[in-house]
Order: sequence, then C-alpha cells, then structure tokens
Amino acid sequence: MDIQFYDGDGAPASRDQVRIEQLEVQPYPDRFRVHIHVRVTPFLERPNLLLSLHDENDNVVTELSIIETMHHDMEFTMHIRNRPEPAGVYTLTADLFYDTRQPPQDRAVEGFIIPNVDKTDA
Repeated sequence: MDIQFYDGDGAPASRDQVRIEQLEVQPYPDRFRVHIHVRVTPFLERPNLLLSLHDENDNVVTELSIIETMHHDMEFTMHIRNRPEPAGVYTLTADLFYDTRQPPQDRAVEGFIIPNVDKTDA
C-alpha cells in the first residue's frame, strides 16, 4: 500500500525550486473585473506573490498581495477601479518571492486587452 502525503501534482519542492508554472488572465464580461489563475510549483515553504496590473502607460491600476499562500493553484478576481471606461491594453505581472521581492525569485508577465463595448449591441 502506498501512502501519498501530497496531491497528484507532484512532490513539494524546496524553496529554491519554486516557480510560477502558469499565469492566466481573463476579463469578465462586465470589463471591470479580471479573473486571474496562478499555479506555482508545489512547495515545502509557503511563498509570497504580488500581482500588479498595469495599463498601457505602465500606471499601476491595482495590486494584490498574497502572503505565504497555502495553495499552489489559486484563482483571484482583480477589480479595475477609478476608470469610467476600462477598455485598453493591460499587463499583469506576478512576482513570486520569499524574503525579499527585489529581485523576485520568479516573475511571469501576461498581456491582455479589454475591448470597447460595441454601442450597436447595447
């Protein structure tokens, strides 16, 4: 009989081997919210993450800090605030770190577009 103390995604890795394995971004139909899916290497020591959403002018739109996450596969909703119209080009940056963020242990960047609303369909 085999006893498995971790889920089927693999054995937990040591701190220096933890990486961002997947970063997915999908705007919601309302265009003011963004669904984020982040998967990191299964870990022994809990990492920190900082998710930063920037507009096309590299202005920070919103940030999300995840401190010592317990899960290696995560989903979040980020909100685009203080904008009357969210349409535009955006970049999501995910930094994975332990003791210090400068530099991060790993970084993933994903670009996406929030489209304009077609006024003829409204």
